[in-house]
Amino acid sequence: MDDELIIERSPLPAGIDPRLVAQLTFLAEADKLKTILRASPLAAVERRENDAEHSWHLALMVTLLAEYADEPIDVGHAIKLVIIHDLVEIYAGDSPVFDPAAVVGQQEREEAAADRLFTLLPHDQAGWVRALWDEFEAAATPEARFCKAMDRLEPMLLNWLNRGGTWQMPGATETTVRAREAGVVAGSTTLGAVTNLLVEGGLRNGWIRPDAPAS
Repeated sequence: MDDELIIERSPLPAGIDPRLVAQLTFLAEADKLKTILRASPLAAVERRENDAEHSWHLALMVTLLAEYADEPIDVGHAIKLVIIHDLVEIYAGDSPVFDPAAVVGQQEREEAAADRLFTLLPHDQAGWVRALWDEFEAAATPEARFCKAMDRLEPMLLNWLNRGGTWQMPGATETTVRAREAGVVAGSTTLGAVTNLLVEGGLRNGWIRPDAPAS
């Protein structure tokens, strides 16, 4: 975890209102999100996706695919959820789902990161931004459930476009991939059916390993 704030490298000029200083400090720190690489490869070029690109892609997906949510959603609120949800990885790092070692202690790392990052904001904004992060994690609202579905669908689409992608990781088998598919189904029956077609095609094409037969 990098203990130095971005803003400390080039402190803001004197005379700026303290509330705005706090907001700009947070926004400067958020720039680190662009450096956090995910396991998913991009479709357009041969490199890995970063967290900022992932969050933008989710915001676009929520905007365009909201009509397929099983429950009516507030698109504006959903966009806030996906923009906020991965900010904690600035300090916690990415935890690839198909890497069992990487997900050990993930919740604790992310909770600690949320405590550190969101408190950079003025108290009132820190409260509602943290509430957005908590809402996404709990998946207890229609918006959060649909956003979680998009968070599952986006890497599955990238894997399909890459003819395997993270489906090729050692921990990926039909069962673990279908567990991700279930997250899409929870927010959208229609898009869940699409992910089933992606998984079935991935199995046929050899991009997803079938489960080992029971001994």
